[in-house]
Amino acid sequence: MDVKPELNHTEIDIPAELRQQVTITTLERIYNWGRSNSLWPMMFGLACCAIEMICTAASRYDFSRFGMEVMRPSPRQADVMIVAGTVTKKMLPNIIRLYNQMSLPKYVIAMGTCASGGGPFKEGYNVVPGIDTYIPVDVYITGCPPTPQALLNGLIALQEKVKKEQLKESGWYTKEPGKDIPVPVLGPDIIDPRKKDLIYTETHRPEPTVVEENEAAGEDK
Repeated sequence: MDVKPELNHTEIDIPAELRQQVTITTLERIYNWGRSNSLWPMMFGLACCAIEMICTAASRYDFSRFGMEVMRPSPRQADVMIVAGTVTKKMLPNIIRLYNQMSLPKYVIAMGTCASGGGPFKEGYNVVPGIDTYIPVDVYITGCPPTPQALLNGLIALQEKVKKEQLKESGWYTKEPGKDIPVPVLGPDIIDPRKKDLIYTETHRPEPTVVEENEAAGEDK
């Protein structure tokens, strides 16, 4: 059997008698291979999807087989956020605050229909229609809630993504990886600071006159 065949440089042929002792690879490939097998998820859950996440970490499914068993209670020691459950507007600022505190490179998994698009509560007054509205998501997992097998499949998909990353193009590897995402402001409704100019423009429009209202009503007819 070859030594880590996914690390071998396919363009260079290694003699069969040396394949168990020697491998030829690139720095980028071995770097990404090491990172993909040492992802540390953050230990937090939001709703019923968190129960399935706990089952995945328990002995029956045991995602430690994939090098992900080190679930960290501190965001500064984690690099994978599993958004497991319904994202309410009250909880959203805390989620983004945790995301900003995570170490680079960091990844996000939207687990379940609630985290991906709001789920059955999409039109609710207190639920965000998808966490990707505020933070970047790398892997989406469908289901309500997803099974532990589905979460394992999503984690494996994340590993494959990490293995294919290129250091030149990765934003986290550059000198300027990007600014932190501003924490939303709670009020009558949640406010995204990145849209403050649009909010100001829409809320400071002059009231239409009676003539303008009548003209608009005539156009509708």
